Amino acid sequence: MTDMVQAHIDGALVMIGFGSIGRGVLPLIERHIGFERDRFTVIEPSAEFAHILRDHGIRHLQVALTPDNFAEVLRGLFPEGRGMIVNLSVDVDSIELMKLAQEIGVQYLDTVVEPWPGFYFGSTLPNAERTNYPLREKVRSLGKRYVGGPTAVSCCGANPGLVSWLLKEALLRLAADTGVEAAPQSQADWAALMQGLGVKGIHIAERDTQVSARPKPVGVFVNTWSVDGLLSEGYQPAELGWGTHEKKLPPDGHAFDHGPGYAIWIDRPGVDTRVRSWCPGVGPQFGYVITHNEALSIPDYYTVWDGPRAAYRPTCHYAYHPSNDAILSIHEMHGAGTRQPDQHILTVDEIVAGGDDLGVFLYGHAKGAMWYGSRLSCEEARALAPYQNATGMQVTSAVLAAMVWAAENPAMGFVEADEMDHVRCLEVQRPYLGRVECHYTDWTPLQNRINRFAEDRDEADPWQFTNFLAV
Repeated sequence: MTDMVQAHIDGALVMIGFGSIGRGVLPLIERHIGFERDRFTVIEPSAEFAHILRDHGIRHLQVALTPDNFAEVLRGLFPEGRGMIVNLSVDVDSIELMKLAQEIGVQYLDTVVEPWPGFYFGSTLPNAERTNYPLREKVRSLGKRYVGGPTAVSCCGANPGLVSWLLKEALLRLAADTGVEAAPQSQADWAALMQGLGVKGIHIAERDTQVSARPKPVGVFVNTWSVDGLLSEGYQPAELGWGTHEKKLPPDGHAFDHGPGYAIWIDRPGVDTRVRSWCPGVGPQFGYVITHNEALSIPDYYTVWDGPRAAYRPTCHYAYHPSNDAILSIHEMHGAGTRQPDQHILTVDEIVAGGDDLGVFLYGHAKGAMWYGSRLSCEEARALAPYQNATGMQVTSAVLAAMVWAAENPAMGFVEADEMDHVRCLEVQRPYLGRVECHYTDWTPLQNRINRFAEDRDEADPWQFTNFLAV
């Protein structure tokens, strides 16, 4: 594994948050990013992992950013108006940070559009307003005010992020395997390619098989990555990009009454909404329809317009099968009707087997269905860099790639992963992805029913969302 420096940060470097992803990305930054160590600051209110920062010689600013202090704190860290903010926090408003970064002239990136506390739990907002669609539309609208400003990469981790780059590789692979000439350059070219290939939809299909030697204790939410992150997005309404081939809304499904209309929402939590999906190794599986930015950005990016009408758009959503401990934790939380008093993220030393398969599952085309993605074991992740498990490595290496791309493209304004150079980003990230594999399958969601019960099935078109949805 090369330690080649891929890019340099001109000015101060500030990381907000030092959870599992922040800890994992730190050694990757040291390995591949040129920076001034005395100008690297990590803002983290907890002292739990302060010893790691001390060991690495990184300044720790132990403060919680709030609506009242965030601007003053961050302005003080960028006296020259140059550098980069890497936002890996929870409960810190991403949109406010983006606006501030533009004002002070620094680059910015995050892995999710995060609001101030009160949005995810105990909110008085109608459910339609607790979805990611209005959050994304606010970011996209804001970006129009800062065209050509400092690069601000919105929502770039493993997913959203990496999966958008993998999707472009998958489309080129599918084109080659079906004898279709493809050399897309623009957004319109990519959308036309997907339409021409006959892709009806995309699952962001993930299977986390990491296991601990210690059984999950009762009353503890155990996960392989941020518990707060999973619960925050998991208890938003289920949300998905809505394809032009779909015949009808799912039960409790709603279209949005504003904006471009590329998505719908379902009036139930994502972690209580299951779909049939497919991943290599295990084959058919259930996944949760947890809302994510890529479920919105991908169908928006790949829409083919005929004047004001969407002539083509794929369905797209997350289909996530977490680790067994996380599923048991979700089940326990559903039953109790309240969060567990304790939470725990499995460390690399606790995980004794398993890994994470994360990819894009393209269906409805000439070859049926195709999964294309990263298959990374925990053992591989452990060997690649410190403070990693397989899930974390897929995220941290994507953050690294986004940092490199932003440093190399410093004045691009607001961008999402779909708009970035997937070739360059994967060049940076690929050494950390384990095996990038392509798998074709003849599976459809109409298969593998143990018994036949009353259900809403569309036998004429197996790729209707109705057939994927498990109620």
